Formats: sequence, C-alpha cells, structure tokens
Amino acid sequence: MPLSHVLTVYLISFLLVFLPSFGLAKMFQKAGVEQWKAYVPFYNTWVMQDLAKRPKHWVFWQFIPVVGWFITPGIFIEWVKLFGKFSLGDHTLAALFAPFYFPYLGYDAKTRFIGPEGVKRYQKPGWREWIDAAIFAVVAATLIRTFVFEAYTIPSGSMEKTLLVNDFLFVSKFSYGPRIPNTPLSIPFVHNYIPGTNKKSYSTLVELPYIRWFASPVKRGDVVVFNFPAGDTVINKPDFQSAIPYYDVIRSRDFGGNTEAGRNYIKGHPEDFPLAIHPPDKSDNYIKRCTGVSGDTIEVRNNVVFVNGTMEPNPPKSLIKYTVVTNGQTLDAVSLKEDYDVDADKGEFATTSVPFVYTIVLTDDARKDLEKKGYKITPYLDPTNNLQQVFPYDSFHNWSRDNFGPIWIPKKGATLQLTPQNYGVYERAIRVYEHNDFYLKDGKFYLNGKETTTYTFKMDYYWMMGDNRQGSQDSRFWGFVPEDRVVGKAWLIWFSYESGPRWSRLFRIVK
Repeated sequence: MPLSHVLTVYLISFLLVFLPSFGLAKMFQKAGVEQWKAYVPFYNTWVMQDLAKRPKHWVFWQFIPVVGWFITPGIFIEWVKLFGKFSLGDHTLAALFAPFYFPYLGYDAKTRFIGPEGVKRYQKPGWREWIDAAIFAVVAATLIRTFVFEAYTIPSGSMEKTLLVNDFLFVSKFSYGPRIPNTPLSIPFVHNYIPGTNKKSYSTLVELPYIRWFASPVKRGDVVVFNFPAGDTVINKPDFQSAIPYYDVIRSRDFGGNTEAGRNYIKGHPEDFPLAIHPPDKSDNYIKRCTGVSGDTIEVRNNVVFVNGTMEPNPPKSLIKYTVVTNGQTLDAVSLKEDYDVDADKGEFATTSVPFVYTIVLTDDARKDLEKKGYKITPYLDPTNNLQQVFPYDSFHNWSRDNFGPIWIPKKGATLQLTPQNYGVYERAIRVYEHNDFYLKDGKFYLNGKETTTYTFKMDYYWMMGDNRQGSQDSRFWGFVPEDRVVGKAWLIWFSYESGPRWSRLFRIVK
C-alpha cells in the first residue's frame, strides 16, 4: 500500500480525535482534568476512557485503519454519558457531530460531570438495547461488506451460461485487495440510489482518493465485478441509466454522430434528460470475465479472442453462435435442449435454407462434443454486426463486435507514443480516469497545459468481456476498465432461482 494512502487514512483518524478538542478542553475542565490534555490526539481518548473507567485497549483499536474510524465515535458516546447525556439524540450528536456538540456541552452551564458512578445509576430502556444492537450489526456488516465480501445478483444474460440471471453471488474483496470507498458518507447497504427513488444514496461532501490495501492484480480469466467505467455520467431515468449509456446517446444517429451536438442538446433539455454524475465507486456494478490484463495486446477475430497473438481458449460455459453443418443428421430443438441446454425459445437454435445446416448458440463444451461427432462448426458472422458501432468510435478504426483490434491495454508506468490514430483509444483513460487536462489541437497533444508527444500511465487497466460474446455490452463498446473501478472477484453462487430454486447451482464456485 503506497505511503500516501497510509497517510490519508491516518490523517482522517487524526482529525476525528483532534477536531473535537476545542470543546473537549472545557469538558475536561469540568471533569477536573488539565485542559491541555484535550489537544493531544489519542492521549485525549486515553484520558476519556480513564475517566469513564472503560477498557483502555479501545484507544489502540483506533489505530486499525478504517476500523478505528468506527471506534472513535464509540468512545465519544461513552464520554458524554459522564455528563448525563443518555438519549439517542445525544449519542447521535456525539458520534457524528462531536466538533460541534462538545463545545456546546463544554460551555453549557447546566451540563455537569456526573462521573462513572452516575452512569451506573442510569437504566437503559429495552428499546435502546435493540437500537444499539442494530447499530452494532450495521457497523459490523458495513466493515465485512467493505473489506471481506459482498453479495450481488446477476441482472442480465451477458455471462450466460457461466452465470445465469438471478444467480446470487458472494464477491471476494480480498482477491484484489479491499478498496476504501471514495464516498464514505452513504446509506448502508445501498448502492447509488435510494430504493424506489432517483435520489442519490450518498453525499460527496467527503470524497477520498483511490486507496486499495494489499493490492493484487486481476488475472486473465477471472470473473470480475467492477464499477461500469462509462457510468460516471448517466441519464437519470429508468429506461436509460447504464442500459442506454449517456455516451451512447450523445453520439447516436439522432445527432448525426456529432458528440458535441448531442451533449449540448441534452444539457439544453434537462427536463427530458436529467443527468446524474457518479464518483468511481458509485457507478453501476457490472460483472464480466477479464480477457486481457495490463500490457496485453488483445484482438477478436471472427469472435475468437487472441491475446498477444495467441488464441485464448473460450471459457467452458461461454455462449457463442455457430454455423453447424452435420453429416446428414437432422438436429432438433428438443434433443439439443436435453443434451446441451440449447434453448430454442431464446433464439439459440434455428434451421437455415440449406439442409443439415443450422445456427446454434453453444457453450464451448457443447461445441467440442459436437465436433467429436464429425460436425463442421464455424463461428457465425452476423450480417448486421458491422452496422453496430464499437469503441473507440472514430474514423481510424474500422472494427466491429466480432472483429476487433488489435488494441494495447495500458499498464502502470508504461509510456505511450501519442498519435492521431491512437488518440481516440486512450483519450478517455488519460483525461477522465487519470484526471488530466488532455486534448489534441492542430495535430499537437497538450497535457495539463504543456505540449507533449508521450504519456506515462498511472494505473493498470483491464479488458472485460461477457461469456455470452454476442450478447454482452463490454469493453468492445466502452473500452478499458481502470484498476480503481475493480470491486472484487466473483467467488461463490450461494443461491439461484427461476420459477423456484435452481438447486444444482447452489454453493457452486464461479470459474
């Protein structure tokens, strides 16, 4: 973990115990303690615990990164009890607004020090026991959710049949190192909107830089949960959000492919296109398979992925549409469903005008089995494929969904030679993800006000693709995933249902 990250974490811990000092000094005076002790961070909490006759090891827990942020408010709550403050409101003020509440208590003539003996005489009502237990549970669950694992649900078929719609997953935060939230002030257990509304569930009053502890890189082939990179700006209406990304709308044919015209139109019609801007940790969660890591060169040829010039094996359960030519045998939807889980109702099987030639969506395991029977199987090339625009949406790259690249994936510390041809590929990474003022003007590149010909990347990037290769919105449409968007590794399917539980999928490790 970089030293700057450590310093940021402990700066917050320092401020939590130092900012209330000005009011705490007057409270120390009421308790018969020298006021100067209130201004010594962490020693002041030691004195508070000593006066309260509470365990002093709590003071040392404050030095545990992030966990300590939750310990300090607990010390403050026990402290105000020494001044006869037992209500839920008092404890909320002490925990969340100590820099303002402590001065009030210190200078309030009616507030006096009653000591630990006075606290013992107070009998907590039953309902407070329940509330305190609930708060403890929320804090514990928040820490687990941030640092250990989190539950997710698969909403779409982009990873079929590796993952199915309504698979419930546990995602490991340890696999790549836990990421500290950019927006710590948010409603617990809620992502970016308050359920049932279009109101944000978080505040940007406090925003932290990208911090990841014990960072470990994503490996090629991992199934990864990440924040949708192009979801930093969305049209805040149910039919849009990440399903129809803002960036797709502004470069659509409605505006003649003129991005600036599309952007200006949307800005000029906020009632029809209300925008929501999300920080990196609050854009929608996506799940895909990492097919390329930083430093790789990736290419898709006829829907087959090549990494650094070598064909990458398809995941066993990945879905790809093929043209299948049999040796005179007739294939039918019923037997294909029973043998290979091919679902004709979802368009995964169709006959053609040529006898014994079919189009079938197959997993890689099914393809290999049919090839053993002597069938000729080739990737199906959709005639509408070339009509669909793909990243980087410029005039230099005539790429398509099934024939894409080659494209180099940025690596931390690697230097790129800038050219007009690669400007569209890397411009967003340099400008948005790495927070630079970067543009091309009159054939020259300008970085933070200075002309340049090269750029050295600050982060690692990844290339993510759905296992359902022809039914996935993935890196082919919005580009690279920066490391600060990576949430965790899909680990375990703990529940799954479709018109009832799918018992065979329970407790299955994600591969």
